[in-house]
Amino acid sequence: MSEHKKDKAMDDGKSERASSTDEAREPTRGISSREGARRATEPLDGKTPELLAPISVATKLERIAARSRERPQEVITNVNHLIDVEWLREAHRRTRKDGASGVDDMTADEYATRLDENLASLCHRFRSRTYRAPPVRRVHIPKGDGSKTRPIGVPTFEDKILQRAVAMFLEAVYEQQFRNCSYGFRPRRSQHDALDALRAGLMRMEGGFVIEIDIQSFFDSLDHSHLRRFLDLRVRDGVIRQAIGSWLKAGVLEDGRFERSDEGTPQGGVVSPLLANVFLHHVLDEWFEDEISPRLAGRSFLVRYADDAVIVVDNEEDAARVMNVLPKRFGRYGLTLHPEKTRRVRFMRPVFESKGKGRDDDDETPGTFNFLGFTHYWGSTRKGGRAVKRRTEAKRLRRKLKEFSVWCEEKRHLPVSEQHAYLSKALVGYDGYYGVTGNSRALRALRHWLERIWRFWLNRRSQRRDMPWERFKLLLARYPLPPPTAARRYRHAAASP
Repeated sequence: MSEHKKDKAMDDGKSERASSTDEAREPTRGISSREGARRATEPLDGKTPELLAPISVATKLERIAARSRERPQEVITNVNHLIDVEWLREAHRRTRKDGASGVDDMTADEYATRLDENLASLCHRFRSRTYRAPPVRRVHIPKGDGSKTRPIGVPTFEDKILQRAVAMFLEAVYEQQFRNCSYGFRPRRSQHDALDALRAGLMRMEGGFVIEIDIQSFFDSLDHSHLRRFLDLRVRDGVIRQAIGSWLKAGVLEDGRFERSDEGTPQGGVVSPLLANVFLHHVLDEWFEDEISPRLAGRSFLVRYADDAVIVVDNEEDAARVMNVLPKRFGRYGLTLHPEKTRRVRFMRPVFESKGKGRDDDDETPGTFNFLGFTHYWGSTRKGGRAVKRRTEAKRLRRKLKEFSVWCEEKRHLPVSEQHAYLSKALVGYDGYYGVTGNSRALRALRHWLERIWRFWLNRRSQRRDMPWERFKLLLARYPLPPPTAARRYRHAAASP
C-alpha cells in the first residue's frame, strides 16, 4: 500500500514539473548537429526554468549573446521561434520611420494603422517560410566628388521590419565573434572610433607603411555561395536562412525594369551591412590577425569600417609581402581590388627641419592617405612635436560645396530666414563629423565658399543689379552662419587595433 502511494506521488511530481515547464513556455535553444537531438528541448538559460511570464525581447537577446559567447563553435539550428510578434514589434520600433518607401509605396504611417494585424501576418509568413522578399527600388546617390554615383536599394517598409528582426538575432550571435579591428555598423562603434584607433596605432608605432584597401563594387559583387558557406559555420536555422536567401535573390526594380540578382547584396538594406561584416570577418579580419600578422617580422594592425580598410606595418619588406598576397586572397572569394586605389603609402614619422619641411629618416617626404573622408598626414604640434593629423578630404569638400550650390539654386526664392535656417543646420551637422582638432582650416574654407555661393544665387532671384558685398555683409550680420566648431577632439579609441 505504501509503495503504491509512493509511486503515485512520484507520478504527480513529474506531472507537476511538466505542467510548470509548459506554462513557462521557455524557448528551446539551438543545438549543433554534433550534439544530437538529446538537448533539443533544453531551455535557453538552463535546465530548470522558473519564469512564468513571457520572456522579453531584451532577455532573449541577452541569452542568445551569452550562449554565443560561451560556445563559440556551436552551430545554431533551432531558434526561429524566438522571433515572435513581440520581437517584430521591437524591430518595428527600431526601424526608421522617415525613410523612403519601397516598390509598394507604403509609408510607415500607413503600415502602423493596422500594426497588430500586419505584424501577425508577417510573423506567420516568416515562420511558415512563405515570405518572399519584394524587389528593392534602386536609386543613385553621389559618390566621391559627385562625378560618379552609388546604387542604393530601398526595401519596402515591411521588409525593413523583418530585416531588422533577423539582424537583431544575427547581431547578438556575431558580436561575440567579430574582431576589435572591425568598426562598421556595429553597436557602440562609429567611424570616429575607427579613426581614433588608426591614429592611436600610428602614433604608437611612430608611423610605418600604410596599405589602403579598396574593393571594387563590394556590395554588388559579394559572392552568395561563399556567404552561405560562412553562415553555415554559425547559423543553420532553416527559417532564418530562407529569409536571408530570399533577400539575396530579391532583385532590383529600376525605371520599371526588373533585374534579378545572382550576386551582391543591396547597399541600403537593413541586413546588408551585417552580412557584409560576416563576409569580410572571414575573408580579411580573421585571416590577417590569425595568419598574416604573426608571420610578419615587425608590428602591424588592421582597421576596417565596412568595406573600407587600412593595414599598417612598420617595415617595407612586410608591406611588400602583404601587398603581394592581398589580390590573391580577395580573388579567391570573388572580389577584386581596385588597381589604382589599393596602394602602399610610406608614412614614417618625419623629422622637421628648421624651415619646417618634414623629412623622415631616409630624407623622404612622408606621404598622405585617405580614410573615411579624412586625409591623414604628419603635422607639428604647438610644443614642437610630431603627430598624425586629419583634414577633410578634398573631393568630399568639393562635393559638399556642389550640394550647397544645387540647393541654393533650387531654393533661392525662399525667404532668406528659411534659407539661413537650413544652411546653419547643415553646417552644424557637417561640423559634427568633420569638426575634429586640426581641421579648422577646412571648416573655414567651407564657410568662405558657401558665403560666395549663397550671395551668387541670391543675386539671381530677380533681374535687379547684383547685391554689393557691403550689403551682403549686412545680411550676414543679421543672419550669421555658425562659426566652425571642433566637436571632437583626438582621443584614444575604446578598442585598440
